[in-house]
Amino acid sequence: MPVLPSASSPFVVLDACVLMSGIMRRLMLSLAAHGVYQPVWSERIGEEWRRNAARLWDIPLDVLETQWAEMNERFPQASQGDLQAYEAGLRYSDPKDFHVIAAGLAQRARCGLQQPPQVLVTTWNLKDFRRSELRRQGMDVFNPDKLLSQWWQDDADRLRASIRAIPADYIALGRDPEPLDATLHRERLYRLKALVARDGL
Repeated sequence: MPVLPSASSPFVVLDACVLMSGIMRRLMLSLAAHGVYQPVWSERIGEEWRRNAARLWDIPLDVLETQWAEMNERFPQASQGDLQAYEAGLRYSDPKDFHVIAAGLAQRARCGLQQPPQVLVTTWNLKDFRRSELRRQGMDVFNPDKLLSQWWQDDADRLRASIRAIPADYIALGRDPEPLDATLHRERLYRLKALVARDGL
């Protein structure tokens, strides 16, 4: 049964490139629903995902719009609205990705927690994010494999149900059944694949 995130659950900005994969998107949203972390995004992140998914995967735009609306209904606190004020102080990361960092800064400022929360970005495009700049802002950035592997090592029980669901998610996306390790490999989750294999999942 899904649980509510605690105040100690990190906020994680999901870059558009992470949302592109149907498997990765389902996995990350499942983990959020189980309280592993609190998702963060912006309308611009959603626009980038929908535009690129429609172009690369030939998915009808109205289908993607429906999925985006469902994501926002499921996680109403995730979308950060206007981010211009939070982009203003950024200098060293790729300007095209200032809005991704700004979403995390906005969430931290607006979350209402007494103690500053942990705020991360997960992206496959690490080269576009200057880690030193994020750390000066009290944030950090990791690729999904690093992030998921760390969470598994911290407390694998929190991740097992979502990872067990991956083969069914794969079939639900219209693909032929395949072993879990093959899907994890295709998703570039190499560290996680090794950890899951050792666990016997």
